[in-house]
Amino acid sequence: MTEQLRVDINEYQHVTAVIYPAKAKTRAGITLILGHGAGAGQTSSFMVSFATELAARGIDAVTFNFSYTEHGRHYPDTNDKLEACYRAVIEAVRNHKPLRRNSLAIGGKSMGGRIASQVAASGAGDLAGLVFLGYPLHPPGNPEKLRSKHLPEIKAPMLFVQGSRDSFGTPDELKPIIKKLKTPAELYVVEGGDHSFKVPKSAGVSQEEVYKTVLDEITRWLKSE
Repeated sequence: MTEQLRVDINEYQHVTAVIYPAKAKTRAGITLILGHGAGAGQTSSFMVSFATELAARGIDAVTFNFSYTEHGRHYPDTNDKLEACYRAVIEAVRNHKPLRRNSLAIGGKSMGGRIASQVAASGAGDLAGLVFLGYPLHPPGNPEKLRSKHLPEIKAPMLFVQGSRDSFGTPDELKPIIKKLKTPAELYVVEGGDHSFKVPKSAGVSQEEVYKTVLDEITRWLKSE
């Protein structure tokens, strides 16, 4: 059963987080907070599926809505507001009694992962790691507008899960950036995958199998950190 958690950003604003408790028999003592992408909230099939499957693998997963999504707006808030929201979620999760003893990792899909990285780069306390589900290295068609300047400031290990056809940044574009990082960072390539890891029918593998492999890799990585 999932659990809703109210997250107060300030005295006037709050958002809703959802906790997906890890299965007791496989519980790893790790919480992973996942922020959603710019175009869909925490109730999207991608976010619900990944959080549910991570919980089944022993990871306490937490999703949340950024403020603009919570209030039905279609355009993302400014960076400072997005970061403030993510920081409030981190604080709420750290203070939530059932998760208090867990080590904490953060990340998210596309924009959610980027905001997590910015929060980590500017200081977010002790983190076990960051998980990026399709890191938006640059806007599609604008490879010169890189969003990687802050990555060297992150002290925690990082896992980049990137589709080989990702229009927001291919693995080949990420590799030289990751290579320069002093912090341990891994790149897991979803062959044939787009920004959401969807593969064409010609790939010869089902979408379910692709997601399963990605989830297994995330779980392996988190448990090894």
